[in-house]
Amino acid sequence: MSAERPGPAPENAVRGLAYEEPLSIERSRPGRIGWSLPELDVPAVDPADVWPEGSVRSEPAELPELSEVEVVRHFTRLSTWNAAVDLGLYPLGSCTMKYNPKINERAARLDGFAGCHPMQPPSEAQGFLQLCWELEQMLAEISGMDRVTLQPAAGAQGELAGVMMIRAYHEHRGEKRHKILIPESAHGTNPASAALNGYDVVPVPGGSDGVLHPEAVDALMDETVAGLMLTNPNTLGLFEEHIVAIAEIVHSRGGLIYGDGANLNALLGIARPGDLGIDVMHFNLHKTFSTPHGGGGPGSGPVGVKNILATYLPTPVIQKVEGEEGDCFTLDHEFPHSIGRLHGNLGNLGMAVRAWTYIRSLGREGLRRCSDMAVLNANYLLARLRESYHVPFDRAVMHEVVFSDRNLAETGVTTLDVAKRLIDHGYHPPTIYFPLIVHGALMIEPTESESMEGLDRFVESLEAIAREAKEDPETVKTAPHHTRHTRLDETRAARKPVLRW
Repeated sequence: MSAERPGPAPENAVRGLAYEEPLSIERSRPGRIGWSLPELDVPAVDPADVWPEGSVRSEPAELPELSEVEVVRHFTRLSTWNAAVDLGLYPLGSCTMKYNPKINERAARLDGFAGCHPMQPPSEAQGFLQLCWELEQMLAEISGMDRVTLQPAAGAQGELAGVMMIRAYHEHRGEKRHKILIPESAHGTNPASAALNGYDVVPVPGGSDGVLHPEAVDALMDETVAGLMLTNPNTLGLFEEHIVAIAEIVHSRGGLIYGDGANLNALLGIARPGDLGIDVMHFNLHKTFSTPHGGGGPGSGPVGVKNILATYLPTPVIQKVEGEEGDCFTLDHEFPHSIGRLHGNLGNLGMAVRAWTYIRSLGREGLRRCSDMAVLNANYLLARLRESYHVPFDRAVMHEVVFSDRNLAETGVTTLDVAKRLIDHGYHPPTIYFPLIVHGALMIEPTESESMEGLDRFVESLEAIAREAKEDPETVKTAPHHTRHTRLDETRAARKPVLRW
């Protein structure tokens, strides 16, 4: 390892076999196949004779021609390029990249769940409907809501559903409210959800302490405002300590409060949003209840409501019917003020199985322990790193902590450079340049999954980068160095992407 290019932290990343993998179409060779089928023992049929007109290609698709071993090696090699929480700390702030327990996967793969067809009649899917109904009850208890729907297919769609219910509520009352208040410390999807529902977005400034204050809401709240969308804890990792007073102001003037539940991982068993004045909120099952992110999805963003909004829930609604021969579960379509169906069926129910398993396996005390450890881990990082990196709001945090690159300004090293150099130490970079209210933000969420030893290794890497920025800034500014490709031209990639071969 050269002195000019310091190596990664011990025990975290090593050099080894690193394949440069071409596209499968580049490996293609005419006539190469990966299958072997016997001769037909029935008369051959031309698909064009039996399929509807226009459904058969005039020319074969230009698919890669590869052997089985080439296909297996191609996708196996690509899989080794992935950063994953199963490989190490995945410190994306706001995304809660926590470990996904394998018992969740085993439950979701049980034949009865994995093989259940979404169009099966309720009488043949009683076990699935019972699980979904129980998950709704558990999420309602955890959050302090009265009813829950599992239908939204992602947190963002859950937001959309929640604002749709707020809109339906006001329209049903004959009120023409056209504004939504959104704090500057909210998640970026909040204004998008409000705008998609036709609302004017009114930003609400936070205080110098990083949280929202009642007087700021009081100055903007009137009969034209449908509600306030609040992320709590906010994107600075701070608990909105004035939430009860703020809720009283909004409710006293006819508005409702939407709670962005993306950061619920900080509150499990500690505080219930419904007890704090929230009327409707979404849950990110992938963030709080350990279902997979991204390609391991699909997603799920259930929504909980207080009874004031229950009649506007998307349909169908799962209902429990008690009978002499036992309980059964039905789908209720008779919600006259419903905002309608949001998903082709009941939602991405494989995620529901995983979340149900996670909650049942941990129990009440275990969920509380998750939040306790998530908060402890974030504050540990704050204590360890505040000397190396600037802390814009230096106070106790909840589940995540935001630093900035201000202390590195004289070296010319930026937040982006720090993130790129972390790759050389074997870490996926944290969230950078968000929240927007912090210049050069470096947003880290360790989650409860990490041990002190793992956090110490991460801290040592960040401290090493801070020292390196002052002693050898060019090494940091040109990172990463130990990857298949060094720093890419991200501006060119964004403006001139190659979208097809």
